[in-house]
Amino acid sequence: MSVTTPPLPPPDSPKPAAPPGPSSVELMSLRLMKEKGLLSEAEYEGALRDLTESTGAQAAEQNTVVFGRWATTLYGFVEADSIYDSTRSFNDLAGNAQVARADTEAGQNPRFTMGARNSRIGFRVKAPELPSGIRTSAMLEMDFLGTQLPVGNSGQGYQGTEGAYFTNPTFRVRHMNLKVETPVVDILMGQYWQLFGWQSAYNVNTVEIQGVPGEVYARTPQIRISKTLKAEPLVVELAVAASRPFQRDAGTPDGQAGLRLAIDSWTGMQTVGSTGTQIAPLSVAVTGLYRHVAVDNWVAAPTYTNSLSMGAFAIDGFVPIIPGSKQKKGNSLSLTGEFARGSGFADMYTSLTGGAGFPSVPAPAGSPAGTAATPFAADIDNGIVTYDANGVLHSIDWQSYMIGAQYYFPGVDGKLWLSGNYSHMFSDNIAQYGTATKLTSVYDWFDVNLFVDPVPALRLGVEYANFNTQYVDGQHAINHRAQLSGFFIF
Repeated sequence: MSVTTPPLPPPDSPKPAAPPGPSSVELMSLRLMKEKGLLSEAEYEGALRDLTESTGAQAAEQNTVVFGRWATTLYGFVEADSIYDSTRSFNDLAGNAQVARADTEAGQNPRFTMGARNSRIGFRVKAPELPSGIRTSAMLEMDFLGTQLPVGNSGQGYQGTEGAYFTNPTFRVRHMNLKVETPVVDILMGQYWQLFGWQSAYNVNTVEIQGVPGEVYARTPQIRISKTLKAEPLVVELAVAASRPFQRDAGTPDGQAGLRLAIDSWTGMQTVGSTGTQIAPLSVAVTGLYRHVAVDNWVAAPTYTNSLSMGAFAIDGFVPIIPGSKQKKGNSLSLTGEFARGSGFADMYTSLTGGAGFPSVPAPAGSPAGTAATPFAADIDNGIVTYDANGVLHSIDWQSYMIGAQYYFPGVDGKLWLSGNYSHMFSDNIAQYGTATKLTSVYDWFDVNLFVDPVPALRLGVEYANFNTQYVDGQHAINHRAQLSGFFIF
């Protein structure tokens, strides 16, 4: 009797691999994250706002490390500068420093500078959006323009070497903040652009390291509350901020507020700084600043403080004259403008003091003949307020305006353009508080720039700039600058 053995069942076929779980790590662009649903439209727009200033239109393609719905985006640029100045007035960053007078050795000799200190690196980190629509993110952005020992020997002991200044630059915080975006309001805490001047939306396009003369340009720790309202094509933005007081010994923060209007249907090509090329809408912003200081009284051993309240306002605008869009980048012309006026707000400009400081305290009555005056140890930085000969505290007033133009040539998809800028600023009261040969009351500056993007991620720029500072005694000091810079944007 034969026994039939039943056939063995076929071996189990291998199971298909499970799709990556929420803990998998992936690398993708912001645009792809939005297409895959890892970023909502609001999250995507928020990321572009944070990155565009540094990387421009490339922001959408920035590589991002994705862990579930957490994401970290790396961005920035490498900058290499070669600069010729006709005087020995500036390092690589000129700002609003004074041009050396023509009757000095520094005013009669040129200087050539090379450096990479303005290179920038940043990280943007975002957490998963909550079902309630609340989004949280953080921004960590640094460059190499940190505070260093001055170059050279002033006769008062060691300061620093040229080699250390340019080849070992100090890594510093540029932006460091957290943001909470809700359906009601948005809250920002940490270091970011000053709200005054609605920075950096109206920074001019230049090869130079910013801020340039006459340009509102400053960042500081703050708490900011803002709200954006959209009624196509109109966008209305409102914001208030409590920012770090200029004087450490002040008892209250600075107060700032602003209103910005934009028309999304009217756009043009705009490059903010040197690398932030984007499509931007016609817009205008009005901002205001209020601050209060309490400065030690003007004696060798202070016993009380003198208080002073000060304020300023700024009006900024961007106007596309010949429109530009993603589909039409060439043959686009746009203008940027800014007007600011106020008292005690020189810190809103880069390196602006006009040469103003604090007078020494005279020797007390009855002191022996020849007793020297005592330098006043002010508990506030120079350039904001000062004392007159009667010990009365005064603020220093400034007024500035700036206009810039950008033209993108046709036929090259926005990869070749020309820009030019002019600024003028003056103080109507600084002449009362110091020596006429050391104080500057008027600044004039202009430049012309040519930019080209020869290959993806690479940008080259060349500039001529003219710095003209007028001293209170009437002498004009002029510096001619030629600059060639390269940028690798990532």
